[in-house]
Amino acid sequence: GGTWDLFKYPGIRSDSDMFTLGYSFRPWTEPKVLADGNSIRQYVEDTADEYNVKKHIRFGRKVIKANWSSEDNQWAVETTNEKTGEQETFTANFLFSCSGYYNYDEGYKPDFPGEKDFKGQVVHPQHWPENLQYEGKKVVVIGSGATAVTLVPAMAREGAKVTMLQRSPTYIATVPEVDPISVGMRRFMPEMMVYRLARARNIGIQRLVYKLSKQRPKLVRRALLAAAKRQLGDDVDMTHFRPSYNPWDQRLCAVPNGDLCKTVRRGEADIVTDHIERFTENGILLKSGQELEADIIITATGLNVQMLGGVEGTIDGKAVEPRESLVYKGMMLRDVPNMALVFGYTNSSWTLKAD
Repeated sequence: GGTWDLFKYPGIRSDSDMFTLGYSFRPWTEPKVLADGNSIRQYVEDTADEYNVKKHIRFGRKVIKANWSSEDNQWAVETTNEKTGEQETFTANFLFSCSGYYNYDEGYKPDFPGEKDFKGQVVHPQHWPENLQYEGKKVVVIGSGATAVTLVPAMAREGAKVTMLQRSPTYIATVPEVDPISVGMRRFMPEMMVYRLARARNIGIQRLVYKLSKQRPKLVRRALLAAAKRQLGDDVDMTHFRPSYNPWDQRLCAVPNGDLCKTVRRGEADIVTDHIERFTENGILLKSGQELEADIIITATGLNVQMLGGVEGTIDGKAVEPRESLVYKGMMLRDVPNMALVFGYTNSSWTLKAD
């Protein structure tokens, strides 16, 4: 749940539906399918309270190192108490890493030539400043992934003049913000039954779309582009929405009720497809020679991958490199005893495989 706790940028939400992202044992009961970050965080908190797990958690500990001792037949986990700075060591028979695959201390940002010349503010979504004033300002969002397509409509709604600058287009898939079928079924069916039915249906749809994308990519491409075209209308240049690759060669970007397309259609935001030459005093100079003026530049350029939460893992003092290890069923590393990690799906909700 680190994403929902740490990320504070406008409009932050899930790009997976909550019927599959939610826990199998506790139904998601809110009406929104692609939920906002605060609602998901509350759902995690409420689940922890309901099942009384917080008493088993040592909060505020940063894990530095984990060493397996063959002599003692156990793990010794070294941590720092972030409030006191005190070093603490925990021992265990079995170690389970549930830390995802991102570095939550630092986002990925390329080195942009001339960045120091820019007189405005450069912001990475992972470190969103409190009380950032962007109403009425010119904002350029660099990126075309889940974060960018979330930020653009959210900031435009609050009065920013937003341009999304992308190197290449991404497939945009519109999904309903509220699932009308589940809303109707809740009137006469138990909550858990509604949840399970919606979960099974959505898993089936996701599997079908993925399978079709691999077997009939041209068909799925036509369907996705036609849906985007309907949302965008006739006056928007579809060049910015036609990727050069097949569906599911990269992740699709799900948007609730086509909010990105509608924002662009209404003229509240622009999309520019080009490469960056350099930053200038007043914005960004593109390879085409066009200059985008900006008061604020947002680098929605992704996150750094980091396995095992950056913990230094050793066996009898000898370092283990996860990237050099054979991974068994996505959860155990060769020659690393009594240890497992959680790794979910890339084309379905992470929680499904974690469960």
